[in-house]
Amino acid sequence: MPPLIAAALVGLGAYAALRAAQRAVAAWSESHPAATPATAASEVIEKDLGTLECDPATGVYRPTKPIS
Repeated sequence: MPPLIAAALVGLGAYAALRAAQRAVAAWSESHPAATPATAASEVIEKDLGTLECDPATGVYRPTKPIS
């Protein structure tokens, strides 16, 4: 009978530790919110470059004339 009681106490201790870890993770995730795509998209700055042409040597697209 004592091994059964010891196993029950170990199980209860493991359950209590799991619940405490879940509460700690929940508290941490509330204080450190993840970046959402909507937040990242609102920080994008759009810029009109005009007409672009491909530079055959580098393969990079560049404006046809400098923007003043």
